[in-house]
Amino acid sequence: MTDTTVFQDKKAVYYTLGCKLNFAETSSIGRELKELGVRTVRKGEKADLCIINTCSVTDVADKKCRQAIRRLAKQHPDAFIVVTGCYAQLKPESVADIEGVDLVLGAEQKGSLITYLNCLDKQGKGQSVVSDFRNIRTFSPSCSRGDRTRYFLKVQDGCDYFCSYCTIPFARGRSRNGAIADLVEQARGVAREGGKEIVLTGVNIGDFGKTTGESFFDLIKALDRVEGIERYRISSIEPDLLSNEIIEFVSQSERFMPHFHIPLQSGCDEVLRLMRRRYDAGLFASKIEMIKKTMPHAFIGVDVIVGMRGETPEYFEQTFQFLKRVDVTQLHVFSYSERPGTQALKINYKISPEEKHERSRRLLELSDEKLHAFYAGYLGKEVKVLMEKAKSGVPMHGFTDNYIRVEVAHDDRLDNRIIRVRLEDFNEDRTALKAVLL
Repeated sequence: MTDTTVFQDKKAVYYTLGCKLNFAETSSIGRELKELGVRTVRKGEKADLCIINTCSVTDVADKKCRQAIRRLAKQHPDAFIVVTGCYAQLKPESVADIEGVDLVLGAEQKGSLITYLNCLDKQGKGQSVVSDFRNIRTFSPSCSRGDRTRYFLKVQDGCDYFCSYCTIPFARGRSRNGAIADLVEQARGVAREGGKEIVLTGVNIGDFGKTTGESFFDLIKALDRVEGIERYRISSIEPDLLSNEIIEFVSQSERFMPHFHIPLQSGCDEVLRLMRRRYDAGLFASKIEMIKKTMPHAFIGVDVIVGMRGETPEYFEQTFQFLKRVDVTQLHVFSYSERPGTQALKINYKISPEEKHERSRRLLELSDEKLHAFYAGYLGKEVKVLMEKAKSGVPMHGFTDNYIRVEVAHDDRLDNRIIRVRLEDFNEDRTALKAVLL
């Protein structure tokens, strides 16, 4: 039994690496600690408790985690340091051995962090509490806002896909989800707080329902009926799980935005087979075609991995030409990273770091062309934008329904308001369209 008096008048620092899901989970931990009397450190203060939520999607991410842990241990030498997240789950003993770390919690334990903090006294040697990935069964609800206008609602966790290059199933366990009734109530809570936009997050959200016998389509229909929420966005959904009925529903919904993020990873069927993906390029192209047929103005972001083992120059060229042809808006490009224990390591053909860099450069250049062309099509048009909070004296930004980033002159009164503007021109660094209020 945890003695909650140990938290009274304590100060905490939170550090999150990785995905939006991690940020949502850290936010929930912070909210729970706040209710127990813990406040976030102010600038210049030393923390009593340090929570680090880690990522392990690449070896670079692992390195960043180690650097962050050491840096925070140095900045807050007397703080009780807890490390959780994907890197903690995959490499618990390595993390526990880092100087300053007191407690390492795995994916199953993350949502119950409070119960493991019987005291905040440093013992000198890090302890780890981590379950085997096959025994990760708990779904821990999370909903975050942080300093942003949008809320991030965790609806699903874990993955059953076991792609050949990926360690996520080992880091987060099997697919599981919250109940629709509970998630709807969380959305109502956001509405009561004045929130207008919710992003649905998860590891593989299209696989929603494994725990409860429901479906992702059931979920979005239920959320669509929540009064007070004006905008929903689907953070990322696998092409084989993006059903035609989901696309049709979004096209007719006033609350679900015409904005999709769909992992492709490769436009070459041979590479997709090496990756153990569950679709081919033809299926992906058909989903893009249907989206654009029902929602010509839809924003479509796409994940692509370059330099996967087995991706010959010819295979990469197939991906490049495929992406030139399909009507997508923006590419999120990642270099393949060797992950211990993955099946991809059995593929002999390797790509040099220099070649990965060149392939990334070409795709990012293509992405800029597509994004700027999409933006240019809206110059002079009148649109609605949900404005986000910004520091005083700097321009404010917000997003249209189809995810065009918009820049306006700073005005605190615009925070969290949906306003009507006319799009005028690109801003200086071409990351947004400048607009005037109507």
